[in-house]
Amino acid sequence: MQQAPITASVVIVTYNRPDHVQTCLEHLSHQTLSPQEIIVVDASPELRTAEVVDQFPGITYLRNDLGMGHMATSRSIGIARATGDVVAFIDDDAYAEPGWLAALVERYRDARVGAVGGSARNGQPGEESEGVDQIGRLLPDGRLTGYFAADPGHDVEVDHLLGANMSFRREVVEEIGGIHDHYPGTCLREDADTALRVRRSGYRVVFTPDAVVLHVGGTYAKGRRFDARYQYFGARNHVVLLTHTLGFSDPRTRRYLRSVGPTILRELGSAGTAFRDPDRRTLTSKVRGTAGALVRAGAFGVGTVTGLVAAVRLAWEPTHRRRAEATPPPST
Repeated sequence: MQQAPITASVVIVTYNRPDHVQTCLEHLSHQTLSPQEIIVVDASPELRTAEVVDQFPGITYLRNDLGMGHMATSRSIGIARATGDVVAFIDDDAYAEPGWLAALVERYRDARVGAVGGSARNGQPGEESEGVDQIGRLLPDGRLTGYFAADPGHDVEVDHLLGANMSFRREVVEEIGGIHDHYPGTCLREDADTALRVRRSGYRVVFTPDAVVLHVGGTYAKGRRFDARYQYFGARNHVVLLTHTLGFSDPRTRRYLRSVGPTILRELGSAGTAFRDPDRRTLTSKVRGTAGALVRAGAFGVGTVTGLVAAVRLAWEPTHRRRAEATPPPST
């Protein structure tokens, strides 16, 4: 007996990138499998993105009035409006190849699959062969691997996915309690949260290199990638991710927290190394290298402490209150 067609909704979450949204929508218009609907969730403080969406008939435009730093809430708003069996999330600066959506949906023929992600190419030499055996893993020490541009030549079981190119079975997300917004600032780790909870609920999480997007890396709304702000929220949000999805007692959480002290000491040690580095011939260069290491150590340490405070607070909050705050009603 032939299976019923699997329907798919596509959700784009965006903040102040109308030009990227336009290009993203243009690529989605050439999919070999047409989505049941496309939903744009916009957290921008102005309406330039709305004007872009108006150029594409049939696209649903929704607002996230919480603004910057609430990407997971934008995803919640999108999935609450979506009607497809599968909800595929693509970043505004990710441009899908024609077979992208069809490749994602095909993997859901297996009823055990709860989430599927695809390849996000960055245009870097050798990226397709780098980390082919380490894609999307949660390591025993609590760290995450990426390598989502890799092409192992076949599908791979993974622990987490990249938000720029990921999808979920809609009923599974509802089953695990929805998408949670506990990841402010740069929003790092918000994508891994849902995938880890899907996997812990017993469903397969799959990476397929056949579902390809070109991830051009749009400008950050605030700051730069890998600056001190990025490092601070990376440390803060990683602690929240582990404690929220695994718990304080999980060995991976404990190993990660035990590694914090040595990590800070290594950064402090690199500050002295930078100052003594003979290749840094000027005092300005030596000071810059030393200061950079000290900033990294400070951002990581303060971020970790802040994350622990947030994690303890989160553990004590009633579940119904967390869900209510995570998903405000959308405005059209």
